[in-house]
Amino acid sequence: MDDTRADAYLERIGVDRPARPDLDALRRLQRAHLGAVPFENLSIHLGEPVVLEEAALLDKIVDRRRGGFCYELNGAFGALLRALGYRVTLHSARVWGGGRFSAPFDHLALRVELDAPWLVDVGFGRFCHHPLRLDARGPQSDPGGVFEVVEHPGAAGPPDLDVRGESGWEYRLDQRPYDLSDFVPTCWWHQTSPASHFPRSLTCSRLTASGGRVTLSGTTLITTDGETRSERVLSTEEALSAYDSEFGIVLDRLPVVDR
Repeated sequence: MDDTRADAYLERIGVDRPARPDLDALRRLQRAHLGAVPFENLSIHLGEPVVLEEAALLDKIVDRRRGGFCYELNGAFGALLRALGYRVTLHSARVWGGGRFSAPFDHLALRVELDAPWLVDVGFGRFCHHPLRLDARGPQSDPGGVFEVVEHPGAAGPPDLDVRGESGWEYRLDQRPYDLSDFVPTCWWHQTSPASHFPRSLTCSRLTASGGRVTLSGTTLITTDGETRSERVLSTEEALSAYDSEFGIVLDRLPVVDR
């Protein structure tokens, strides 16, 4: 990513180029990304392929002003951080659900090396707003809640790191670095398998300025702010308008889940 593309990405998330690649700037970049670029799976329901290559991700997120799911969002954000001078590696995570952790490569998260290793994640929906320190043990307060990183020793190699939030486990992070291409098979599975929840549901969600969320689930517009939650079922025209007004996504047709 050259300076021109990096500047266009920064304009997309509404942040000036940081003077240096430090923690303060990383916190601003992550929070801005969460507020500007939605977590969404619209491509699956619009018949658009998800291509895990840097140029394709930048075209979608920066030029077309869309969002994506974890592989796209963290893949693109990792490329931006590298262009800004950060040391970034990609990591596989196994998501907690159904009383167990899922298979490897079910989620992509970022590790950024500064004075200490930091977990950065802009592709997990409702999660931390700022980086979490990976080498710290004990509670870490964040605007998104209180989180904790716990070592889970394996048979060989560095221990996995289990990330826990206020409602329970979030995911188990593999500390070994991977390439973006390593996530292609699982990304394809999530686009095509009836066992994946992405082909069976439709969502578009982002963090709001107040720290709540605005989500379009199918044609239901959901807003949360602290303990307040409201839902409203929209018509087709209203839903298309909400994609534009709430997420900056202009569509010529409404994505529909094929059941």
